[in-house]
Amino acid sequence: MSSYDHLSREQLVALLKRREREASYGLVWERDKIEPEGAINDDFVALDLDLSLSCGDGPWQNLIIEGDNFDALRYLRMTHAGKVKCIYIDPPYNTGNRDFVYNDHFFDKTHRFRHSVWLEFMYRRLVLARDLLHPDGSIFVSIDDNELFPLGMLMNRVFGEKNFVANCIWQKRYSRENRETIGDAHEYMLVYAANSERFKEVRNLIPLTETQAKIYKNPTKDPKGRWRTIPMTAQGYRPNQMYEIVSPAGVVHLPPEGRCWSTIEPEFNKHLEAGRIYFGKDGKSQPNIIRYLSDVEGIVPWTWWPHEEVGHTDEARKEIQDILETQTAFNTPKPVRLIERILRIATQPDDMILDFFAGSGTTAQAVLKLNAEDGGTRRFILVSNSEATVEAPDKNLCRDVCAERVRRIMRGYRNRKGEDVTGLGSGFAYLTTRLHPRHRLDVRLDHGQVWRALQMLHDHPLAASATIPLAWSTHSDHGLAYLSNLRAESVARLKEQLSGHIGEVVVYSWATDRLEAILPGVTIRPIPQTLAERFGRRKGKTA
Repeated sequence: MSSYDHLSREQLVALLKRREREASYGLVWERDKIEPEGAINDDFVALDLDLSLSCGDGPWQNLIIEGDNFDALRYLRMTHAGKVKCIYIDPPYNTGNRDFVYNDHFFDKTHRFRHSVWLEFMYRRLVLARDLLHPDGSIFVSIDDNELFPLGMLMNRVFGEKNFVANCIWQKRYSRENRETIGDAHEYMLVYAANSERFKEVRNLIPLTETQAKIYKNPTKDPKGRWRTIPMTAQGYRPNQMYEIVSPAGVVHLPPEGRCWSTIEPEFNKHLEAGRIYFGKDGKSQPNIIRYLSDVEGIVPWTWWPHEEVGHTDEARKEIQDILETQTAFNTPKPVRLIERILRIATQPDDMILDFFAGSGTTAQAVLKLNAEDGGTRRFILVSNSEATVEAPDKNLCRDVCAERVRRIMRGYRNRKGEDVTGLGSGFAYLTTRLHPRHRLDVRLDHGQVWRALQMLHDHPLAASATIPLAWSTHSDHGLAYLSNLRAESVARLKEQLSGHIGEVVVYSWATDRLEAILPGVTIRPIPQTLAERFGRRKGKTA
């Protein structure tokens, strides 16, 4: 007996009509027909630290995580929800040309459900990424024609159509492409915000290029420097902006037909007294406002990103070769200047940036380069899988390409011309994902995994190791403690740390009730319950 057999004909008709009314416009894919993704699991994710692959001695603010990004994103949702200001990803484009690894195999373009498989793969990760965005945050996604339209609808579904910001066009080629019916010269950058209205208020202007600055000249030898003129008219008719202006040569000017002056008369007089009005060389021309180059803080970003400003694919390949001594280390790198453009628009000097399709590590290089330029302390989290397949089981893209590139950028390297390039400094912790059954956390989680999660949860730099039985960290006057046992000497050490600390303190323990009796008034939270609760939703809840 089906679940509808008990309904009358009238009830069935009413049910169908209600479903038709409730049918929503949007993207649909064959979720129930595609091969399940092997990476989807319900386990708790922990992180192990590999000191041999990390860069610097720590503590670290930058992280490189090796593992499936589905697992890494679930972990970061536990520790970084609402903290990431900018996400950039360059996901597989699903071209069918061996760019999309699914269940340890490259995905074939002839697969019946290849678009649906890709959409489901992206959907699960974008839902997790959404929870990481700061209220002022934004996400930039590179894509080409293969999946542009499905991805746009998918991001509408995940982030909300109202939070669409722009679809930017990146001119990836500088030479003609003649192999296609119409030459392929560009890719796209889909931009969404956690809140598009807030993002409009906080997004940055971008610097003028030298080409854009060339229009500023100084024919009058003005001591204030280079300048240009801005027409002093605006479209429309406003009675208080329709007045006569007499030039130094005695010519009377009124606004052209269909236009008015751009300022009211008292405002014009202020500009005139300040020497900010230009009437031409002979003093007869229509008035223009003088704008000095030194007054220009930047320009509003456009959706057109030409290669002269943000680089092209050849530049990206040469950057890889310059650092790693080969162009074949990664097939589709993005130029550093492209990611710099994103960071200039979307971040402040102390923000967190995430790239969970990290590829060759370009995002980290852009972060480090921009920090070196403006003295910022931007931090990055890169996530990359090994991309090992049945055909190439020993491949490890994260270890051998991504982390190695970032390490050389930080420490310095010798380029392909034999020149020594000075490192940009900083360091990173190299972490790998490890899965634990949820019901076995009390016996499977080790102290290092607990301490790493707690430090990340409270925004403390990641220490090289946990000091057991008492791990202690102070960051920005915030005290963090992890007490692994309640032996008398362990508790005594904790009391000593607490007595010397001024500010908020949070203590984590496996025996909360007993410790609360010993340390009344101290904030004490339970392990592993706190991590399990923050880890959150179970498998399938993203649907």
